[in-house]
Amino acid sequence: MTDSSPRLDHVVLWVRDPVAAASFYEQAVGLEPLRLAEFIAGKVPFPSVRLNEESIIDLAPLSLATSMKMLPGADGSAGHPVNHVCLSLHGEAAFDALRARLEALSVPVSDFSYDSFGARGAARRSFYFRDPDGNVFEARHYA
Repeated sequence: MTDSSPRLDHVVLWVRDPVAAASFYEQAVGLEPLRLAEFIAGKVPFPSVRLNEESIIDLAPLSLATSMKMLPGADGSAGHPVNHVCLSLHGEAAFDALRARLEALSVPVSDFSYDSFGARGAARRSFYFRDPDGNVFEARHYA
């Protein structure tokens, strides 16, 4: 990848309760909440969580769906369905720690998959889980 390569800036997830969602992503997934206090104070329309220095996940309340007017025919829509979002963890220890946090919080996780194709080739292991709003995530690590 070069410095001129496109990067993933953010993913927007529709959630019922952005505060609860931010708590889940902080406690279970280990992501840092952003703009949570500002959201609670009514100063911003949604909070986010930081995935890495270049990417965030926005936690948009479903109530914003009625204002989706940036595309023709999108008003009142929650957007198009997404199959899943994949998180690539840095190494086996971080991968195992995520799974342990999810299990400690009684979040159901799938069995392991091995050698699944991804952005960096074949991932050594991966598994799937859902957030409290039903969004599906895959977690993986490479060799």
